[in-house]
Amino acid sequence: MKALNIRSRLLIAALLPLALISTLLAVVFLLARFGDMQTAYDQRNRAVVRQAALASEYGLFAGNKSQLQALAAGALHESDVRWVAILDARGQLLASAGESGGVYPPLMSAQETQGVVPGKRLDWLAQPVFPVDMALDDLFTKNELGSDQQPRQMGQVVVVFSRQTVETRKREMLLTGGVIGALSLLFGMALAVYLSRGVIRPINHITQLIERIGRGDFVAVKRLRDQNGDHDPLHELQRHIYAMADSLSQARVELEQKIELATHALREKKDEAEQANLAKSRFLAAASHDLRQPTHALGLFVSRLAQLPQDRQTSELIGNLDASVRAMQNLLDGLLDISRLEARAVQVNKRPFALSALFEQLQQDLSAQALEKGLTLRVRATDVWVMSDATLIYRMLLNLVGNALRYTDRGGVVVAARLRASGQVQLQVWDSGIGIAPEHQQAIFDEFYQVGNAARDRTKGMGLGLNIVQRTVQLLGHDLALVSWPGHGTRFTLTLPPAARQQDGADQLPKDKPVPDDLRGKCALVVEDDALARVALTGLLDSWGMTVVQASDAPEALQCVTQGLLPDVIISDYRLQEGADGMQLVQQLRQHLGRATLACLISGDTDPGLIQAAQAAGLTLLHKPVRPAKLRSLLRHLLMDPQGQRARGADLS
Repeated sequence: MKALNIRSRLLIAALLPLALISTLLAVVFLLARFGDMQTAYDQRNRAVVRQAALASEYGLFAGNKSQLQALAAGALHESDVRWVAILDARGQLLASAGESGGVYPPLMSAQETQGVVPGKRLDWLAQPVFPVDMALDDLFTKNELGSDQQPRQMGQVVVVFSRQTVETRKREMLLTGGVIGALSLLFGMALAVYLSRGVIRPINHITQLIERIGRGDFVAVKRLRDQNGDHDPLHELQRHIYAMADSLSQARVELEQKIELATHALREKKDEAEQANLAKSRFLAAASHDLRQPTHALGLFVSRLAQLPQDRQTSELIGNLDASVRAMQNLLDGLLDISRLEARAVQVNKRPFALSALFEQLQQDLSAQALEKGLTLRVRATDVWVMSDATLIYRMLLNLVGNALRYTDRGGVVVAARLRASGQVQLQVWDSGIGIAPEHQQAIFDEFYQVGNAARDRTKGMGLGLNIVQRTVQLLGHDLALVSWPGHGTRFTLTLPPAARQQDGADQLPKDKPVPDDLRGKCALVVEDDALARVALTGLLDSWGMTVVQASDAPEALQCVTQGLLPDVIISDYRLQEGADGMQLVQQLRQHLGRATLACLISGDTDPGLIQAAQAAGLTLLHKPVRPAKLRSLLRHLLMDPQGQRARGADLS
């Protein structure tokens, strides 16, 4: 309901009491007048009946019907009289005049009686007729009747009256009172409107003034001040408001100046922070690239070293060295996964698949790790199908189950799929490990956060697995829930949408077809500007029986092709000397060779844009440090089984 404005409220406040008082006075006056009219009507009726009763005494005594008929006819001339009847002592009708209107003579009564005729607005009065006892001036004659003896009733006069006249007068009076009341209200309303203008106009002026001040339109406030006159009854109030507006205007100007100065300072600080952040990003990118380069070379050297003859002590030393390199590689791979997820550079391929294939692969990959710790890994068989990215789901399960095995000392780990009544599928990973206290259950999803590993023991992981899981869940749009009982174990629940069963073969994870693991005799062109990485990669490929031709930059690689080299595969670093990059070099080499020679890129850069560019160019990208097994697997698929090779443009980091 719309609220009334102040003018309407003032008019209501002025007219409502006036209307109530006028109505009450009119009602009281009309009721009093109606009472007076009714009393006069009743008294006049009684006077007419009594006069007729007195006049009919002689006629009744003498039995003169003509005289009684004349009397009845004469009484009919009185106003409001509709019927006159004269009855004798036995109730016999002697004379009547007019229309009775359905009134029957009442029973004889020694008292005056009256009544109404229902539905006809008629009243009747019956007056008994008694002989008049006239005393004579004879002192010697005694009255024959005693003082307490009732005279004998001679007859009765009945007169019927109409209320039409009196009711008509009442209606006229009511109409007159209503007209007078309405005129009074109209006059009061006109007077209230006229008087309210003197109050409403200043209030409206103040309302406009405050509205302009609220909007900060102080120019309009100045115009309103110029229009204002000294005769305004609220002039003093408006003067104080104008003074307040002047203070606000001045304060606003000062505040705008301060804000402008603060904004300028903040802009400078923001520019400095952006420059610092850009410098930090460049530093981190350079540091990451420079750190990955020697780690990459070190991993390749260790892999090559492990292939050489060695005694027991040397073998243990090489094993420790390989474990350290793997720990560094795991850390760098985890950071790369986080940066790719953060940049939304991971391609999501949602499709229906059966969980049975994932569970079989999971059992196969982690059974050895569970057996090594003396734990039981139970993966319950299921025939449930879900809609998601099978590869990303499998990576999350690897992280969750790997964490469960890492922090469980006795008992085991259970992996199961449950189909709920809501239709959703829940993947659950249960363990009987140490559990997670409530105060740590939110923080464990942060980067590098580990409970009870202040010494940063690398055998307990790097603290990146759960963060990667959470980021992957957010990327896929699924839900992940955690319930833990300290000292008894933990349960992770991943909720997935269900999917209908597909045809055979549609539920499998991407698997490699078995191909011969023999790279002997294949020719590889290695382009790497870092000497250590080039020597390490060349030595590793040479140990696999491949013919390796190495180049330190793009001109040298082009020169090799120009001299007649026909490589089976091109392995190029992305960042080369003099601003060249591996993608451009591969295109140039293919143009010189006249064929789409198989190629892959190796890079220490983790820029998501590089991943997208490699995918667009149809090149497989490996991030340093590259694990020798991954490189060997890629080359085996590229060279030995071209029809069954992976999709071009994949990111195999």
